[in-house]
Amino acid sequence: MRFRRRVLIGTATSIALGVVILVLFYAEEDWRGRHDWQKFKREGEAKGETFDMAGVTPPPVPDDQNFALTPIVFTSYGSMLTRDGKVIPPKDRNTNFVDRLNMSLGYNDNWPATNGNWQTAKICDLKIWQNYYRAPAAKTNEFPVSSQPQTPAQTVLLALSKYDSTIEELRQASRLPYSRFPLEYDKDNPAEILLPHLADLKRCSQVLQLRALAELQNGESEKALDDVKLSLRLAGSIRTEPFLVSQLVRAAILQITLQPVYEGLAEHKWSDAQLAELDSELSKLDFLAGYKLSLRCERASDIGIIEYLRHLGMSQKIDDIFHSIRHKDYGITTGQLVVFYFGPAGWHDQSDLQICQLMQHYLSAANVDLQILSPTSVSNADAAVNVKIEHSTPFNLMERMLLPALGAAAKHFAYSQNSVNLARVAIALERYRLAHGEYPATLSALAPQFIAKIPHDIVNGQPLHYHRTGDGKFVLYSVGWNETDDGGAVVMSKGGAVDQDKGDWVWRYP
Repeated sequence: MRFRRRVLIGTATSIALGVVILVLFYAEEDWRGRHDWQKFKREGEAKGETFDMAGVTPPPVPDDQNFALTPIVFTSYGSMLTRDGKVIPPKDRNTNFVDRLNMSLGYNDNWPATNGNWQTAKICDLKIWQNYYRAPAAKTNEFPVSSQPQTPAQTVLLALSKYDSTIEELRQASRLPYSRFPLEYDKDNPAEILLPHLADLKRCSQVLQLRALAELQNGESEKALDDVKLSLRLAGSIRTEPFLVSQLVRAAILQITLQPVYEGLAEHKWSDAQLAELDSELSKLDFLAGYKLSLRCERASDIGIIEYLRHLGMSQKIDDIFHSIRHKDYGITTGQLVVFYFGPAGWHDQSDLQICQLMQHYLSAANVDLQILSPTSVSNADAAVNVKIEHSTPFNLMERMLLPALGAAAKHFAYSQNSVNLARVAIALERYRLAHGEYPATLSALAPQFIAKIPHDIVNGQPLHYHRTGDGKFVLYSVGWNETDDGGAVVMSKGGAVDQDKGDWVWRYP
């Protein structure tokens, strides 16, 4: 009996001691995490940094001057969001809602990928599009087709005329001075913020691209210019939208829009006045500023997600753990989720801190004032992330889940800004040719008459490479992401696209 009492007392003492140790451990981890995180925040805020979604939310604009609130643009998101950005529950959504910006180039969204590619010096073949629209005409009237002989350009323009009224209404809306889509920036879980308008904006730019290409080939350069400007306006409508995916869609719209600019230059279809207008529009684009804005939004969003997880109720946490299979791509186990969710709150603060510290490497890689985005600095940032997440633990769980492939994103931003720079210099070269009958021997002859200031190579801050060729044309290029002058060589990937990691980023004509 005495022995049993001693065992019970000993067991109780051990349990009490264990509880005390556990409480002290949680208290110490909570204090350490909060202390380190608050210290980092104070230092960052003293330098003008912000760490919440409010800091990256674009300011409100007058409703009657807001492109995004016009009736035509509202259709791109109105089936899912109200005009003040509130999500419409799926059960309450109008199944008959008509999205007028959901424009398609072809039958069942299956169209030929033949719009050319300025990155590989390829011109669009409108004959393929002519055959594409005419072939099913006997079976469907989805796209209008003439029974009389037409040129490829006329066939394309007639087919796309089904969108004329929509595009004209969109053009009128684009003349408003502001654009701010009504999004739920203050949502408890930033990962649940909906962006339904992005797909439509890109689809519109694809229609405008093909229209502009056909208009150029049909001798209607002024109409083509209007469509190029409208497409750039669509990209500009999400310029202040801070989400990474929004900025990447903006970059995608730019690449789509540059094709008619390129073809008009290659075939000498733009007038000097039109070229000056194109340069003015392109000069407004700053993708390095967009890069930094999107990283700050990613940072604020990640912090918001961690805070949301911190305050989940017990049943929600358990439910999330049971669905941990969704995290298998990150190499995260259910056990690690259990440890993280029910561990000290200070671990959430440590996750905030580590994500922000890693993000800072990527932010420092870009200098907006000098217009440089260093591939070497981005590579170093990637290496720092890889060291942190090489081995999966409960302590780097959030980093593994929330840090996207920021290095790849950085490259896309650099490529986009260099594309703008190459296009602007090519425009200045064409203006020089119109004035002098040939391209100049060096780029220095262009400024300030044909371009205010010659842009440099984004990846190193050095002058872009340029030389005339024996056929009376030229080669203009950036050294690209490998930071090596490959003599203007373009490297293709196995899929047939430009390999942006290798070779140079080049502007040349067929």
